[in-house]
Amino acid sequence: MSFADRLKSLIGEESISGFARRVDISEALIRKYLKGSEPSLTKANQIAMRANCSLEWLATGCGYLYRQAEVVDKSALFTAYEHVSGKKISNTESDELLKIITGYQYLRTHKKADGYLDISGMAAFLALAKQDEPE
Repeated sequence: MSFADRLKSLIGEESISGFARRVDISEALIRKYLKGSEPSLTKANQIAMRANCSLEWLATGCGYLYRQAEVVDKSALFTAYEHVSGKKISNTESDELLKIITGYQYLRTHKKADGYLDISGMAAFLALAKQDEPE
């Protein structure tokens, strides 16, 4: 799979112009990449960061398509939960809270310009994340 193929996959159903706006790169440059031109490391990283994509995957096809969720300081999160709720967090509640944060991060990074939230995409992402969890 070439860079152009991976970029096409990343754009998916989104318009090229919409994707270009989202990653803050000119539509002409995105079209150039889609025709086979290779981006600089700076441009590839910009695309990856703004499209919530792994730079490794975008550049090489290896690794995960999507960046792993932002690191969550579990100790701080659970302490805040306990302070707000007034009760000790259970394992079930902590797992659920982490899923909520992961879902939120997906929706936030994939939100369309018109405000559309891709709930089915989030559900698929959460299912993939569950498969990647160590047993």
